[in-house]
Amino acid sequence: MPTFATLAVFIPTMFFISVTPGMCMTLAMTLGLKIGLRRTMWMMLGEVFGVALVAVSAVMGAAAIMLNYPALFTWFKWIGGLYLMYLGCKMYWSGKHLSLSTQTDLTLSRFALISQGFITAIANPKGWAFMLSILPPFINTTKPITFQLLALVAIIMLSEFVCMLIYATGGRSLKTLLNKGNNIRWMNGISGTLLIAVGIWLALS
Repeated sequence: MPTFATLAVFIPTMFFISVTPGMCMTLAMTLGLKIGLRRTMWMMLGEVFGVALVAVSAVMGAAAIMLNYPALFTWFKWIGGLYLMYLGCKMYWSGKHLSLSTQTDLTLSRFALISQGFITAIANPKGWAFMLSILPPFINTTKPITFQLLALVAIIMLSEFVCMLIYATGGRSLKTLLNKGNNIRWMNGISGTLLIAVGIWLALS
């Protein structure tokens, strides 16, 4: 199991990454507006399992590199750290408007909603980049990886679900709040700064 110190850093990091407006959060808000919270939960179900698949795949690939090619993993950490710092800077200076232009068919079945959430999660290149960059430093290779991975993936799934629930429930009020004044800049500033800090930690760890 991850240590308390690891969880104390990992939980807020994942929350700020999850709550930042992106493909999945915009989809949750859009569906929440158009088909309601109850039906949107089917999309959320597909999305959290899609994110879990991405996380497990990313860690297993990173674990193979760590065990067989330690020198390559050192380079991988630096590249991942620099990429996170780049994303953090980009997020820090990003625009303040949240787009809800996504068009959604109101007659989607439960299976279609689950599939849409799952495909959105696994087809999101930023999701893969985040998992490949963020998860490895939280894995202690001197201990069994399985239970650490299960705990971290469970936290990721819970964080994603809670944030999508916020977006889907908030609907128009959340959009108005985020687009008012500098609120989205404030959120992006916190998320960007956190990503930069994690990127530096990843590169130097």
